[in-house]
Amino acid sequence: MKNTILTALLASLVIVGCGGPEAANSETAGNSPAGTKPTSTASGEKKTIAFVSNNAADFWVIAKKGTDKAQAELPNYVVEFKMPQEGSAANQKQILDDLAANGVQAIAVSPVDPKNQTEDLNALASKLFLMTQDSDAPDSKREVYLGTDNGAAGRLGGEEIKKALPNGGKIMVFVGKGDAQNAKERYQGVQEALKGSNVTIIDLRTDDTDRARAKQNVADTLVAHPDVAGLVGLWAYNGPAILNAVKEAKKEGKVKIVCFDEESDTLKGIEEGVITSTVVQQPFEFGYQSIKLMAKALEGDKTGIPTDKKILIPTRVIDKASVAEFAAKLKELTGK
Repeated sequence: MKNTILTALLASLVIVGCGGPEAANSETAGNSPAGTKPTSTASGEKKTIAFVSNNAADFWVIAKKGTDKAQAELPNYVVEFKMPQEGSAANQKQILDDLAANGVQAIAVSPVDPKNQTEDLNALASKLFLMTQDSDAPDSKREVYLGTDNGAAGRLGGEEIKKALPNGGKIMVFVGKGDAQNAKERYQGVQEALKGSNVTIIDLRTDDTDRARAKQNVADTLVAHPDVAGLVGLWAYNGPAILNAVKEAKKEGKVKIVCFDEESDTLKGIEEGVITSTVVQQPFEFGYQSIKLMAKALEGDKTGIPTDKKILIPTRVIDKASVAEFAAKLKELTGK
């Protein structure tokens, strides 16, 4: 698989990692009921493949649209789509174990805690085709990673911060889990972009994917650091959490906001001029390309896996000049 074969959707709709517990009503949302066995057809038993997020958010609803498209093109496969409602490693492990026990033959997962999940991921990899998407587990025996170059995405975000704060200033960075691979890489990318500038990072605040806590972290920052010039959210729900806390503190325009992903409140914040910009990825392609790749691998075709075992999907910046067009395409894709 090559990045050069990205469709027109890729060129026009580049929608970044990980979200918060908002979009799903069930941790077992999918195209077939939880716990079901693959169904039989005249040509034999269908193979089941699965896509597992790291929590529940609008970001993953878009990814499911991609898996739905792949499912429509793969009549001999059953596609399971799972979102851990709790957003915890334990919750995700239970889902993965259940899938393996039910005979799923390939899984694409965004690990919640890759470092501490490596042993469990290796055990899965010994039983089935395992790949990572959105957030990698590079020390595991996964077959391939498909998703964003999170270091590059972080650097892109860092450049946006410098543009928003040309005279420099102090910023606070927020994320769900600091040890998640995509969070580490994005934060490192931000730091690299800011090196040598007059922008200084006060700290990185985490919230364990708790949206209420995410907002409180921002509110606390605005009180404890009245001179803070910028707020940066690395995961999807951090943007709305920052926006709402800033509005409640009546500090719109007094602090610059740069974030990641395409939650509706984030886009509204850009339209209003309260949020400067957001860096977005392509969860639709995460879902679509992961399912297609796994199906080919189960058929014995692994030519789509590069030698470095990484398939990178590009990102882009959405600001006030581009938000209307982007929001329209997003609505077309999601129906929202």
